Amino acid sequence: MKNFLFIKNSDLLLQKVSEYWEVMKQWFMNTPERSLAQAYEAAQKIRNIEIEHFHGQVIAVASVNETPNVISYWQGILTQNLTIIKLRLAEFQASRSLLEIANPVLLNKLQFIDEVIDRYQQQTVAISNINKQSISHPIKIDNEIYQNTSNFINPSSNSKSIGFLPSSIGRTINRITTDFSPQAEADFIRNYHISQNRTRTSIRFLILLIVIPLLTRQLSKEFLVSPIVERVRSQQITPVFINSEMEEEAFKELKIFEEKLKFQTLLKKAPVLSSEEIEASVKEKAIEIAQEFRWKSKDAISNVFADFISLVAFAVVVANGKREIAAIKSFMDEIIFGLSDSAKAFVIILFTDIFVGFHSPHGWEVILEGLAEHLGVAANESLIFLFIATFPVILDTVVKYWIFRYLSRLSPSALATYKEINE
Repeated sequence: MKNFLFIKNSDLLLQKVSEYWEVMKQWFMNTPERSLAQAYEAAQKIRNIEIEHFHGQVIAVASVNETPNVISYWQGILTQNLTIIKLRLAEFQASRSLLEIANPVLLNKLQFIDEVIDRYQQQTVAISNINKQSISHPIKIDNEIYQNTSNFINPSSNSKSIGFLPSSIGRTINRITTDFSPQAEADFIRNYHISQNRTRTSIRFLILLIVIPLLTRQLSKEFLVSPIVERVRSQQITPVFINSEMEEEAFKELKIFEEKLKFQTLLKKAPVLSSEEIEASVKEKAIEIAQEFRWKSKDAISNVFADFISLVAFAVVVANGKREIAAIKSFMDEIIFGLSDSAKAFVIILFTDIFVGFHSPHGWEVILEGLAEHLGVAANESLIFLFIATFPVILDTVVKYWIFRYLSRLSPSALATYKEINE
């Protein structure tokens, strides 16, 4: 009866997996047309805004006589739709390389999308090359932050020659001259949108870097890997335990159960059991423990394949997001150089104390043992101690070299604060 129910449940599970696979296959086959349709819809929205509100011209300050807030509103919608076009075209190109498509309608849509993008080539370049602009053209809204970012990327700029007057006076004069320029308002709006787009792109891409691998791992483990592992293990005789630690843990749990049963019997907190009854209870508990550890073994094997699939998904996201990574780098540079010297020193000390400090070996030991348990591998104490004896030392050397080589030139005051706090 149990075998019949197991076979029936396996057939239902396989049927659901097959249905899910067909749905995913159909979704993948429709990816090029779906992504191109979404990009085409975004291009149509841009074109409709041009016709209805900008007399058929590009969405810009010079096209209409509107207030800065109104222009900012329409340029925000423009940026949003240009981002959608960029993402959907990247998705279309990636899926098209894997599938053969022969549809002349797609060519007309691509031509229309290219016509819209060409009208905003300047804005597209500004969004995609945020990192370059933050290096070579510091934004005038916060000159100190962007000048510090430039110095971070090119440390040799700190060693420039000293003039007759302090450089801060020259920067102040340039800022006053810029404020009275006729293009000051347009430059302010443009710089604001560049900063806004960079922040929005960075945060969105960071969320994708976290969410997509996690969702890929969970879905692949639940609907693909676990059913396959369960079916393979059910068709052949497989050991209950996949490593010696699981076996020792199961034996220890069974022994504790048997001793607890005898202890309760001796204290008369439970009915007096004969040796046969005790053996039957222990046997029933052993079967329960075996089922539990069989599930743990299956889960550990599934974790290996699911983690590999999630790493592949992470690599795909990174490979398709080179521009977003450049924006994230510029965004992080702005955040780091926006911190005060004491905050920079605090972050460095916190990082070094956690990963290479006096108490860090205990944390590394917990992390490595948890990773071994997650992957179903027996934790080897010799390898763990060898890793702890080498990797934190190498990391500490790298951090000290970075502090000596770069921090002394990038932010001498932060280095002085770091030494004072550390002492």
